[in-house]
Amino acid sequence: FPHRRHSATPPRSKREGDMPVAKAIHSMIRVLDEKRSIDFYRVAFGLEIAERLEFETFVLIYLRNGESEFELELTVNKDRTEPYALGDGYGHLALSVDDLDAEHQRLTEAGLNPGKIVDFNLDGALLARFFFVVDPDGYKVEVLQRHGRYK
Repeated sequence: FPHRRHSATPPRSKREGDMPVAKAIHSMIRVLDEKRSIDFYRVAFGLEIAERLEFETFVLIYLRNGESEFELELTVNKDRTEPYALGDGYGHLALSVDDLDAEHQRLTEAGLNPGKIVDFNLDGALLARFFFVVDPDGYKVEVLQRHGRYK
């Protein structure tokens, strides 16, 4: 019998068996200062405003770049004056780049204070290279070298 290879890539069909296949489209974070947050994500990751929706009490800003259709949704509550408490449930947002060292240097030169680059190994093999940077509201953003599963 021919050997069948199993791919780690999920199927692209709309349905898998009787189960619908969902597509991740955005992640939302609450921010205090719209301009400061937009500036951070533009400088750090090249995210631009895809759409801005203004409501009576809040604003939704969808950010993205040409690398992906996935969007970061910034929610600004107009009456909010105090920073949000992130609590212990938030982990991080992750983005991948072609040249981690160059991005680390660029963010350092932009004054965004990225953390140190970490080589993360599993069973003696490189699993990931990454660093973290923190946005103006305290959200951690992981920046990963495109490698292996982190494409």
